[in-house]
Amino acid sequence: MYRIWNIYVLAAFGTIGGMIFGFEISSMSAWIGSEQYLEYFNHPNSSEQGGITASMSAGSFIGSLLSGWLADRIGRRLAIQIASVDWIIGAALQCSAQNIAHLVVGRIVSGLAIGITSSQCIVYLAELAPSRSRGRIVGIQQWSIDWGILIMYLISYGCSVSIHRPAAFRIAWGLQAVPGAVLFTSLFFFPESPRWLASKDRWEECHDVLANLHAKGDRDNIEVLAELEEVREAARIAAESKEIGYLGLFAPKMWKRTVIGVSAQVWQQLLGGNVMLYYLVYIFNMAGMSGNAALTSSIIQYVIFLVTTGGVLFVIDRMGRRWLFIVGALICGAIHFVVGAIMAVYGHHVDSVDGNDILKWQISGPPAKAVIALCYIFVGVYGVTWAPGAWIYCGEVFPLKYRAKGVGLAAAGNWAFNLSLAFFVPPAFTNFQWKAYMIFGTFCFAMVFHIYFMYPETVKKSLEEIDTMFESDIPAWRSAKAVGTFEEKVARAKEVGGLDDLKKQAKVNHKENV
Repeated sequence: MYRIWNIYVLAAFGTIGGMIFGFEISSMSAWIGSEQYLEYFNHPNSSEQGGITASMSAGSFIGSLLSGWLADRIGRRLAIQIASVDWIIGAALQCSAQNIAHLVVGRIVSGLAIGITSSQCIVYLAELAPSRSRGRIVGIQQWSIDWGILIMYLISYGCSVSIHRPAAFRIAWGLQAVPGAVLFTSLFFFPESPRWLASKDRWEECHDVLANLHAKGDRDNIEVLAELEEVREAARIAAESKEIGYLGLFAPKMWKRTVIGVSAQVWQQLLGGNVMLYYLVYIFNMAGMSGNAALTSSIIQYVIFLVTTGGVLFVIDRMGRRWLFIVGALICGAIHFVVGAIMAVYGHHVDSVDGNDILKWQISGPPAKAVIALCYIFVGVYGVTWAPGAWIYCGEVFPLKYRAKGVGLAAAGNWAFNLSLAFFVPPAFTNFQWKAYMIFGTFCFAMVFHIYFMYPETVKKSLEEIDTMFESDIPAWRSAKAVGTFEEKVARAKEVGGLDDLKKQAKVNHKENV
């Protein structure tokens, strides 16, 4: 069968798994303030709306936990295909929703698919991409999420202003099935992960995939041979270690990686970015906007998110992951505190905003414009730093044996806190008002210390070199130059004529495996 080998084409189609995540985010945020939605579902109160929004995260949490086992057993590619079918079923259930319970079931089913794709698309792309461009390739996942958010929001916006009956949200939710069908079909033309093939002792296929991905089919290319030997060593270590499932993620030499991978996803949620995207309409309503004005302002914010995330992909492999996280957390924390202070000083308590009983705080005039401007800046900073960074990082820190399960657990951490915050925010707007921003600001400054002391640098290192760095137990703040990059290793081999040695070693290893 014909195979696609261009890594950017693979990333473009593979990250449709991220796009469906974006579809699901804005499929709810675009409708929570619309008359069609509110009237059909009898004006959900804050707890009901929190439950509807969080139901997708609940399904994603379960899907993430299942994804590692599934991807290790049947392969990365087939696991994502199964998730694609599940996504189509979830879209059909949401499209046909007759009441809140029906809608919640549909969002849970869709969430199962998102849990698998959000974690295993990262694993798949990280295992396909060369180390020099891994951040850019995996980061396309977040950019695809941004595209999904914007596309679904525009579809929903168009439906809400042109169709004044329940068909408006049904059409939008039904169209969610389209990217799932495209992803399912395109995966037939994708290669399997070379590292998964290695874990199953399918070395000829592994070598072929690496050669086609990185050297246009040249099996004797020095980079291909060097990477093949690194993969072989990682597979040998994985095979020699005892298989103890998810418990292995908390073994003496693994628990630090697990804490780092999971906490990166948890901190991404506690930064407040996805909360801003889920309940953006609420924020603009409190700032005095309503109806189409609020929806239009939300579109501007989604465009900013898309542009900033897409822009940083060109330079993200030249920037250290650690400082990307630290600078992003500091700026976002400062914005949270400033927004909270403006709303506290210039806002006032109200019984409701435009008939929405969830919202109990309102601000107007120039301070309201300042809040909106700061929301735009926040999303831009989030799009440059934590939005792509957390997904890239958790795909890098786990070894081959536990990569699928580890990233699945990290994504489960993301979804667990996503679920909690989806429940928390509507009541927070009702009961805490401006104080909610102070809570998120505190989280932002707390994560800075954790990152500085615990998160090692992974940029420009191969996945196997990252393993070596963790095994060496090097302090995080000294890790940037602790292990030579893959490119440096290849350059040294070329300088000393190491190509012949690599070829000889590859042949010896091939004979041993045969």
